[in-house]
Amino acid sequence: MKILVTGATGYIGGAVVDALKKAGHQVLGLARSEDARNKLTGRGVQAVAGDLADTAGLAALVKDLDAVVWTATTNSEAVDAPAVAAVLEALKGTNKTFVYTSGVWVHGDTRGTVVNEDTPLSAAALVAWRPAVEQRTLSTPGVRGIVIRPGIVYGRGAGIPSMLSASVKDGGAARFMGTGENHWPVVFVEDLADLYVRAVEQAPAGTVLVAVQGPPLKVKDIAAAASEGAGAGGKTVAWPLEEARKQFGAFADALVLDQKFSAERAQSLLGWVPKGPGIIDELRSGSYARR
Repeated sequence: MKILVTGATGYIGGAVVDALKKAGHQVLGLARSEDARNKLTGRGVQAVAGDLADTAGLAALVKDLDAVVWTATTNSEAVDAPAVAAVLEALKGTNKTFVYTSGVWVHGDTRGTVVNEDTPLSAAALVAWRPAVEQRTLSTPGVRGIVIRPGIVYGRGAGIPSMLSASVKDGGAARFMGTGENHWPVVFVEDLADLYVRAVEQAPAGTVLVAVQGPPLKVKDIAAAASEGAGAGGKTVAWPLEEARKQFGAFADALVLDQKFSAERAQSLLGWVPKGPGIIDELRSGSYARR
């Protein structure tokens, strides 16, 4: 398939590009800047000039593609929603594939209950606009729309868990927001990329997939592992939510959600079997660990 990946130089997008290429697909990456274009061509990926703010330009780009995998985000409804809408409108009636990256935060706090894709949404304020974009993805006529909701992504020494490791350098301990008693559902970036490939190749139109692996873990335990890997011996410090909000706003509220999920649908529908290391090992001795 000829597939355009938005956010191709990003954390999730970069892994998805690698996985799609490995699976034999022709991959194009959307690039806003010359630096992004150079990064893509250096990895053997055809760079396509484009900007999420240029909706007409985006619509014109997708005419001769088989699929679009959307991993880009500005974290702004004002930019993201019109961009997705323009591409979906251009794909309408073609029966081509559009995969949208959402996230588990659209479920809000699951209050100790293990939930799945069919559980009614109660989105965190940070992503309150995303369910409408999901719905547009799933309901545009003549488009094979698919939505993936990743958990907290880890691996390659990046993503949200890297904040925990980096905090050790600043304060000598891994700092987490809130009490640390809340659970994060997580997914290894390489396994997540594998799910994208499976979704592009096999998922029926209208499929929604939660992407998490292993049991959800308490944030204080994840932070302790990050502390060990960064050389602080497991030392952690709690950052009261009220204080964290002053710097991070709604992002802080998202990070203290208590969430538990089942990924049964991805496993049974697409045969997805995560194989990567667990987040504790990855933080202690993997890509995040001090060398």
